Amino acid sequence: MQKKISVGIADMNLTRQEGVLITYALGSCIGISFYDPMIKLGALLHIMLPEKTNAMDSNILKYADSGIKETLRKVLAYGGSKNRMVCKIAGGAKMFEMGGASGLGNIGERNIIKVKQVLKAEGLRITGEDTGSNYARTMQLDVSTGQVTIRTAGRQERIL
Repeated sequence: MQKKISVGIADMNLTRQEGVLITYALGSCIGISFYDPMIKLGALLHIMLPEKTNAMDSNILKYADSGIKETLRKVLAYGGSKNRMVCKIAGGAKMFEMGGASGLGNIGERNIIKVKQVLKAEGLRITGEDTGSNYARTMQLDVSTGQVTIRTAGRQERIL
C-alpha cells in the first residue's frame, strides 16, 4: 500500500518514485498534476482562483497564475524537465447559480481558462482533463506510474 500525501485547498505537494498525491473538494477549484515520467517526479497543485490581485495575500498557491509558476519552480529544482512534463487538470465546476454580471457564479470556467493559458505560456501540454459541469471531484496522482484518477460521488471512477 503506497503512502497517500494529501494536498489541501490552495496548497501543493510533490514526491518522487512512490506515493499517491491526493486532493479533495475540487468544485470550482482546479487540481493540476505535473509528472516527469523519466524520474518519476510528481506534483499536485490545488488552486482556488484565476489570478493573484491582492498583493497582501502571501499564499501564492491559491491562484492559477502564481501557483503554477511556483509549482514549476519547485519541480524543476527537483530535477524535473518541462520537455518531459505531463500535465492533467480536473475541477472548474459551476457549483452555484448566481445572477448578475459579476462573473462570480462562473469562477470555475474562469479558473479553467486561466490554468490553460498559464500552462500554454509555460510551454506545457495538457494530456488529460476532467473539467466543468456541476459536481466536485477528488483527484489523485500515483507517482510510481503517473496515473491520474478522478473520483466523484455517484459516478464511475475515471482515469485521465
